[in-house]
Amino acid sequence: MAQPLEFGLDTFGDVTTGPDGAPLPHAQVLRNVVEEAALADQLGLDFFGVGEHHRADFAVSAPEVLLAAIAGRTSRIRLGSAVTVLSSDDPIRVFQRFSTLDAVSNGRAEVILGRGSFTESFPLFGYELSDYETLFEEKLDLFAALLRQEPVTWRGSTRPPLRNQSVFPPVEGDRRLTTWIGVGGSPESVIRAARYDLPLMLAIIGGDPKRFRPYVDLYHRAFEQLGRPVKPVGVHSPGYVADSDDQAREELFADYKKMRDRIGAERGWPPMGQGEFEREAEHGSLYVGSPETVARKIVSTVTALGASRFQLKYSAGPLPHARLMRSIELYGRKVMPLVREMMA
Repeated sequence: MAQPLEFGLDTFGDVTTGPDGAPLPHAQVLRNVVEEAALADQLGLDFFGVGEHHRADFAVSAPEVLLAAIAGRTSRIRLGSAVTVLSSDDPIRVFQRFSTLDAVSNGRAEVILGRGSFTESFPLFGYELSDYETLFEEKLDLFAALLRQEPVTWRGSTRPPLRNQSVFPPVEGDRRLTTWIGVGGSPESVIRAARYDLPLMLAIIGGDPKRFRPYVDLYHRAFEQLGRPVKPVGVHSPGYVADSDDQAREELFADYKKMRDRIGAERGWPPMGQGEFEREAEHGSLYVGSPETVARKIVSTVTALGASRFQLKYSAGPLPHARLMRSIELYGRKVMPLVREMMA
């Protein structure tokens, strides 16, 4: 790899349960996410990402507002989305919100742009799912133009044209807003990221992570054909760390199954059994276990894919805040040093 591996954490603000087993109010979940991010900063992690959803089982619908609150409690960790659903948002407003976050965090903002695996934002904000592809393609094209921080002249079919329009606030200094493209398995999205000269974040949420190697190779070939240096590749995958493998699997399984089955019921998937869970833990993209087990699996994935960042999606449905905090602590204090030692 061309640069040292960076370590991140992602959360969608899953609605967790309290000591009495009842779901916590969304407001408390949001306050807990701030505490989780503050701990990640104290432990020396490189990145903290917050997802965007508009449904009852996730508390975060305005990531930039939450990230701004986190910026006030942290000093060094980079802060970003995971992901921003650009298709159902306004690229100009997205840029303005993240350039503002960049200012108040002293240059720590990042945005990961994607189409999202949930579609509830389309009817909520008045967009047609039939325009799914066109919306993302055109809005990404406009956002890429905004990154140059020059007056923008742009025309498309999804919004009125712009003519020599400046957008404020600009990103401070001689920098661009750090922007990734989140990809779940679309070759077109991989090529699009290369075309816009943006780093690639692979959302690998199931199956053998090595199956994504062809996408990495495609990304590299695209840059070679464009005659430009290749940008970084990152990986986002779910996981949970405890003191032992048995403890991690026992503590995670029930809550992970609740989340997986709830989403699966909406998408026509059968309920997840213990066997499927164990296969994902052993051979798939679920990084669950002791610090040593999780570290070995991270090393295997980032080596196979040539990734320069690994982001652990550490929250899982109703899994309680106290367990999330313990998992974050083990990730920072034990997994990160072990990975560095193994890779050295």
